Amino acid sequence: MKKLFAAIVAVVALGAAQPAQAQFKFGLTGGLNITDMKFSGDAVSKDNREGFFIGPKVKFTLPVIGLAIDASAVYDQRSFKSGDESIKQKYINIPINVRYSLGLGSVASVFAAVGPQFGFNLGDKSWAFSAKDEETQTVYDLGGYSLKSSTLSANFSLGVTVLGHLEVRGTYNIALGKTGDYTVASAVTAAQTQLTQDAIKYATGDMKSNCWQIGVAYYF
Repeated sequence: MKKLFAAIVAVVALGAAQPAQAQFKFGLTGGLNITDMKFSGDAVSKDNREGFFIGPKVKFTLPVIGLAIDASAVYDQRSFKSGDESIKQKYINIPINVRYSLGLGSVASVFAAVGPQFGFNLGDKSWAFSAKDEETQTVYDLGGYSLKSSTLSANFSLGVTVLGHLEVRGTYNIALGKTGDYTVASAVTAAQTQLTQDAIKYATGDMKSNCWQIGVAYYF
């Protein structure tokens, strides 16, 4: 939280430092997420799913030619499927990026951007898995997942701005540190008909929620 507050203060101060030269724009952004979940072990099978993000966006154009800072506060939903379970990650993400643009005349410009992203978990923080033997009515613990309350990641983006208002960008968001932990049943040491809770072997580790994003923004 201290890092987030310091970053926001720095952005506001930088925008106010050159009121006669810096240009401020407000807009909206949204787009598609494709989760790229990484696990520390190979015992977990996963199927990445699509998600989305949407929220307000601001941009400060600085006195240095081509240099700007943009920041957003977006609702971000990502998901992946592990076995028969679907895991949804719901966050408020705050990316703050430094960007450099090269103009292609008055019609369009291309830009590259990089910066940190601060995430705050709004959804479920843990999932527990189990299986029930219908014959004996025994419920077996198969492990589960847990997510951190806050995350730090980095964005690397390329994009284009058209007519000064419409922006399209592609971003790869990389987790800096773990997003959560997992404990999953990886094997059993007895036949299914002789299964007991003690016969279940578990794999444990941490996971990182990286993400490919295709986004659009419109500045008013």
